[in-house]
Amino acid sequence: MVDTNIELESYQQKLIEISLASGALKFGEFELKSGRISPYFFLATELNTGKTLNILATAYATYISSALTTGAIPPFDVIFGPAYKGIPLAASVALLLHRDYGINVGWAYDRKEAKSHGEGGILVGASVRDNRVLVLDDVITAGTAIGIALGNIENAGGKIVGVIICLDREEIGGGENAVGTRTVDQVASKIGGPVKALLRMRDLMTWLSFEGREEDLEKMKLYWERYGAR
Repeated sequence: MVDTNIELESYQQKLIEISLASGALKFGEFELKSGRISPYFFLATELNTGKTLNILATAYATYISSALTTGAIPPFDVIFGPAYKGIPLAASVALLLHRDYGINVGWAYDRKEAKSHGEGGILVGASVRDNRVLVLDDVITAGTAIGIALGNIENAGGKIVGVIICLDREEIGGGENAVGTRTVDQVASKIGGPVKALLRMRDLMTWLSFEGREEDLEKMKLYWERYGAR
């Protein structure tokens, strides 16, 4: 049984609440691409206003600053946002890290297609060559976007040292059969560095418990028992 008696950080509470208010986070019944019927759904693209982006980017910056201090993530030189969703996130987090914590790093992103004119190539922004790169993304489902980013960064002479996502569903892969390993663990093994999350499924359950939303909580627990990573 998953432990829901954990204390949420202030940034986690704010992120959950604004995600619910904006429709980015919903509780109910949702069919995933895997065929599973999930009791919740998260779509980061609904965090698309100045207010919601501020709360999201603040959560990333707060976590990164703390994780650097504790050693949960290694030092890095460039924040990287995979196209397209990661682009505004990388810029916003780089700005807040400097403004609020005095951490000055570059930020960059990739294109879906290379340009042959102007600032050509696949990568845009700070150079990743001979630099340590921290990748920001919303979720890791199949790991496709991260895999593309890894290839682009390595081809440009950079090294991914970690990945931070907004939400870790903490699920075992394999569709209805719930077999195999978590995609986040596969990515961590591939890059040889940590994959961390601002929120995990258990954090959502903790919030539901605190708010007294027992029906939603029970559905989450049942889903965890079937598909949750132990």
